[in-house]
Amino acid sequence: MDYIIISEDVQLGKNVKLSKFINLYGCSIGENSKIGAFVEIQKNAAIGKNCKISSHSFICEGVTIEDNVFVGHNVTFINDIYPRAINPQGTLQTESDWVCKPTLVKCGASIGSSVTLLCGITIGENSIVGAGSVVTKDVPSNSIIAGNPAKILREIKE
Repeated sequence: MDYIIISEDVQLGKNVKLSKFINLYGCSIGENSKIGAFVEIQKNAAIGKNCKISSHSFICEGVTIEDNVFVGHNVTFINDIYPRAINPQGTLQTESDWVCKPTLVKCGASIGSSVTLLCGITIGENSIVGAGSVVTKDVPSNSIIAGNPAKILREIKE
């Protein structure tokens, strides 16, 4: 496959659809999920079944996305509360110099394009995050949120 970089430690479920220009390493992707172009999914990240990850999205270490989740274009997850280039000794940081804070996106959630999600949060089941939002805290299930910082707009009542 030209222009696709998938390391040997990636676990792919059945019928996963992969676009060109992607970078996957140390992650798992559930069956029937679709990964768009220019997506990076890092080690220790997990994508569930029947998910759609749109182009130009970045899913970093520590992110778990459950089943049936939509991730729009250019969505960015963050996994470090205090990112720094160097450690106190003045050398470039290594994995031992920071703590990965996990993020969970629950079943059926939808995340709009160009959303940034800070680490250590949970996006509730069936919730919707409006395009361009910056999510800084947990999102309740069945709610619609938007803004910077994102705030609850209303509940989803079905």
